[in-house]
Amino acid sequence: MVSAEALAQRNATESWDPSAREFGRSLEAPNVPAETRNATLDALNKILSSPKLSAFDRSIYLSIRAYQLSKVGREADSQKDIAEMGKVLPTAWPLVLSGTVPELAGGGDRAAALRTLDSALQQKPGDSWLVIAQAQVYMQIGDFVRALGLLDDALASATTPTDRRTGLYYRGHANFNLGQYAQAADDFDASLAGRTAKSRLGPLLWRYAAQVRTRRDARGALAKEVGQENLDEWPGPIVKFPKRANGKCPAAFFIGMDAVRRGDKQRARDQLQLAQARCPTVSELNWAATSELKRL
Repeated sequence: MVSAEALAQRNATESWDPSAREFGRSLEAPNVPAETRNATLDALNKILSSPKLSAFDRSIYLSIRAYQLSKVGREADSQKDIAEMGKVLPTAWPLVLSGTVPELAGGGDRAAALRTLDSALQQKPGDSWLVIAQAQVYMQIGDFVRALGLLDDALASATTPTDRRTGLYYRGHANFNLGQYAQAADDFDASLAGRTAKSRLGPLLWRYAAQVRTRRDARGALAKEVGQENLDEWPGPIVKFPKRANGKCPAAFFIGMDAVRRGDKQRARDQLQLAQARCPTVSELNWAATSELKRL
């Protein structure tokens, strides 16, 4: 099976909160030819024929196959797989779909991803996880206005703290890319509620980036939040703002934003271009680097 599917499966099983995923993980695979797509469907068919799959794993593979079927124009079959997900994992299937489809869209077929999510929303209208996933795909194609509206809707229908935290995190990104930095900072701040110490670092860095643009004391606020925490584990070293990015796209982005804070436009441009080149297009870092380069 091609790498996009494996990565999607890993993302779906690693965390119930997509906004807490590890910085810098490679998420996308290149487009693949038709014969490879057919081989992927054959592989998925074989996996799904096994009676030994757990309900959760079966739901993951059904979500991947639903997307692949949509890619090859088999919409009726794709909808059947989504319906089967509802039978296999009645309460959690939208969360599984929201964890796989946006990342699979990174292979280049965002239209298939949106069709898959539209089909899912026909079965569960207004589900916050499915709407958040739609917003992620729209942000991949740079439609942040549409994404912002969808995230407002998702937050209005959120029923759990995790739903709300994830919606706030992604709405922060929509606002950031639209240049609405004060709103972005507030969203990232609100998304901190209920997080463990390590999972707070990502939103704290994003709040820092937004506060840089609002001319607040961004460094002071960040230092106060991290306090005496151990910053040796990734993404902790980013908080130290090293002089070199060490090849990691997140470090390049936040070093670039720190250069913006200091008024060093050339350094900012160099680091943001590096982040844009190294961060996959499904990554919030890629979106933000692209948006910020337009404003320098």
